[in-house]
Amino acid sequence: MTHTTPSRVVATEAAAQLIDTLMRVYGPLIFFQPEDCTEGGSPMCYPAGEFSIGQTDVCLGVLHGSAFYVGRDDAEYWLHTQLIVDVIDGAGSMFSLENGTGKRFFTRARPFSDEECERLARQAARECVRQ
Repeated sequence: MTHTTPSRVVATEAAAQLIDTLMRVYGPLIFFQPEDCTEGGSPMCYPAGEFSIGQTDVCLGVLHGSAFYVGRDDAEYWLHTQLIVDVIDGAGSMFSLENGTGKRFFTRARPFSDEECERLARQAARECVRQ
């Protein structure tokens, strides 16, 4: 049996639907999880190209077709954890695109199993060899 490498960031169906709605209005998107944001925080959603990625920001993965960035320290903190982006009722951040929809993005976390951590480490090693 082959096992796939888990994604570091995933969207629930509700989040995917809101992302699709926002993409129809704004085009390609980018997400940024603010520094020191723990589980239960709200990632920020921007039109792609309208948010300046810093030199210490890390692309954690792709969230329903959109790059998802965190700061380097947070990437290290979330190394053994899958971020699950969901949607809950409430006002989004003033500068995040979902503001005004009555919904906001919401991050939950799931620890990776030991087997998943091993697969992620092997994938990272392969990616380093290709560079």
